[in-house]
Amino acid sequence: MLGLFGCGRRFSRIVVTDSELDVQLGIAYRGVVARSSIRSARRWKGLVFGWGAHGWRGRWLVNGSSKGIVVLDIEPPAKGRVIGFPVQVRELAVSMEDPEGFCAALGLSLDPAEAG
Repeated sequence: MLGLFGCGRRFSRIVVTDSELDVQLGIAYRGVVARSSIRSARRWKGLVFGWGAHGWRGRWLVNGSSKGIVVLDIEPPAKGRVIGFPVQVRELAVSMEDPEGFCAALGLSLDPAEAG
């Protein structure tokens, strides 16, 4: 369904480099976070009612699945864009096929604390 809106796998990516985390969900969301700004990672244990880019006031969920969601705490806040509009990102939750591998790539341990 997300593919109909230019947000499917073909148009989405999460790339971890030595210095940045680059997240894109088609035209819905784009953000680059300095790895030095990522303070912690934890599992999302709340309910998820939809897929796409959702958020408000610095807390953003960017997901193509309701499973494997990892929440990153970011300080100082990063800049992102939601359907082209600039947003501040101090908490970013992303759905991952391999949450542990993702956190390992970031050099973080996955805290089991609940988000919400």
